[in-house]
Amino acid sequence: MRPLTLSRLFAHCAILSAILFVVVVIALKLGAVPVSLYGLGHDLLRVLFRQTSQLSSEYQLIIFDIRLPRILLGIFVGASLSVAGASFQALLRNPLADPYVLGVSSGAAVGAIIALIIEPHLALAPAVAALLTPIGAFLGAALTVTAVYFLGLREGQIDSATLLLAGIISASFLQAIIMFFMSTLTGGNYRGIAFWMMGELQTQPPHIVSLVLRFGFFLAAAAIYTTAADLNLLLAGEQEAMHLGVDVRRVRLVVYIAASLLTGLAVSVSGAIGYVGLLVPHVMRLLFGSDHRILLPTAAFGGAIAVVVADTLARTVVSPSELPVGAMTAIAGAPLFLYLMRRRLA
Repeated sequence: MRPLTLSRLFAHCAILSAILFVVVVIALKLGAVPVSLYGLGHDLLRVLFRQTSQLSSEYQLIIFDIRLPRILLGIFVGASLSVAGASFQALLRNPLADPYVLGVSSGAAVGAIIALIIEPHLALAPAVAALLTPIGAFLGAALTVTAVYFLGLREGQIDSATLLLAGIISASFLQAIIMFFMSTLTGGNYRGIAFWMMGELQTQPPHIVSLVLRFGFFLAAAAIYTTAADLNLLLAGEQEAMHLGVDVRRVRLVVYIAASLLTGLAVSVSGAIGYVGLLVPHVMRLLFGSDHRILLPTAAFGGAIAVVVADTLARTVVSPSELPVGAMTAIAGAPLFLYLMRRRLA
């Protein structure tokens, strides 16, 4: 493994940042209503140089009130799911581990739906009610990952195959619970939650929820990054890592809680978007190596790029109608996963 240098880390992140910027610009331009980026840039310069006090109502509504908030939400969701996926894969030493396959996304969705159902029956202040869904999603993700972890233990050690089967079975069970809850909803609520379950970025969270999302993401991602060097050693096995001085219990606790928090926050605002946490870390490993000190930041950028691209396609392929973002990630992700699987087995 090559030694980590700040210049190498900065170079990789700078490349991905440039790609993300280009993707964001294209996403701002494309949509049911085409926007001239030249005209937008011209108007922005006029505002900056005080030649006018505000943008035209067209740009203000389409760019800053609709598209840009949706793109920023997609960046947050993609980065959260990718970092969580890379963390789970390293901690469990299983290339198939990710929030979706392990059932963590389904658990977060159950918690979020329960919160949505009980919220009208609680006399809560608006600020508290806005936090109920993210809290429910996090609790659902945390309970699911805890259950899957204990189901995957054999003689005190994590068994990769057992853990994967436990995650798949748990996800199926939780999907049945979701269907039960959805059968009790009225027509309008049913359609909204059904679309949300397939992954969508149309609904913008309240301001206080956005603040919690940003704070929660940076807190959880920073906590995981402090264990990056330990995750490199864990790839050789828990016993070997212990002999090298790694506090496995501490690393396990930090990564499980932080990755569950990232998954819960992402699912609470976007629904269950599959394949991002599974595939993006694999692609980043192929491009930049398996050192988690580099993999975790690059996975965050890669996940953001992937979700913004998927959301742009979702709202333009059948424009003016929209497809669920989760459908686009599944359509692109399944063939890519088969390719990566064959490449790994070759």
